[in-house]
Amino acid sequence: MLGRSRRLAVVTDSTASLPPELREELGVRVVPLDVVIDGERLVEGEEGTAEQVVAALAGGARVTTSQPSPEAFAHAYAEAARAGAREIVSVHLSGELSGTFRAAELAALGSPVPVHLVDSRSAGLGLGFAALAAAEVARRRPRRGERPGVAAAQRARSVARSAQVFFLVDSLDHLRRGGRLSAPAAALGTVLGLRPILTLREGRIEVHSKVRTRRAARERLVALAVEAARGLERPRLGVHHLGQPELAAQVAGQLAEQVGVPAGEVLVSTLSAVLGAHAGPGVLSVVVAAR
Repeated sequence: MLGRSRRLAVVTDSTASLPPELREELGVRVVPLDVVIDGERLVEGEEGTAEQVVAALAGGARVTTSQPSPEAFAHAYAEAARAGAREIVSVHLSGELSGTFRAAELAALGSPVPVHLVDSRSAGLGLGFAALAAAEVARRRPRRGERPGVAAAQRARSVARSAQVFFLVDSLDHLRRGGRLSAPAAALGTVLGLRPILTLREGRIEVHSKVRTRRAARERLVALAVEAARGLERPRLGVHHLGQPELAAQVAGQLAEQVGVPAGEVLVSTLSAVLGAHAGPGVLSVVVAAR
């Protein structure tokens, strides 16, 4: 028999970069995006996809990405309904960065159950933490007079608004070529050989600040995350990497120590291969959001 928590399903997309064991624990359904390497299409989330993207970028291969079709979302919504869901909360990558949210909107029009759509205006764990917040609402017993789908969507939007994402890349060329960063911003970010730290603002990628060395940039990433965490009563913390697990673990340890939380509370996650394809090799990111 379907439990009370399963009457509300939560759907997100693979750019949320949630570890498989965590999304399975909370019952979050994931609609994948695709990566295309020299014409070969790979489904985001399949084993080894991130590693293939790292190797492809390092080797100079042509790497592009593709958003899910409305049919892919329609299939996910229909599956959730067949499993007993009476309503769905669908939380997705910023509409400023991808047509993924629009595809979900189109699919929701024909869904067999109501779909509450949330444009996170974020990416990576900025989106992932919002989806987790919706799943946590879905698992608990509804409060008197509460509409679970509405409550979960509102919670997801609140967490997404609170999310602060900072990241470092080796080169801005990938973001510029993919249209995720304007040419003037890319030029500004690389002036005088300084290393740019990027952020998401209003769903778009912007240059936040510039430092002289990669080591100084990593220290600045940690400082920005600590500052953001101190403004929240119970922050969630995350670190993204693409092929640099040891470095990510080191940054997570620094965050835990400086914020004053157990090391296990900082979620370390491989960045979505799709996001990595746009950010390029060497990407390192920190994410802070409210619970």
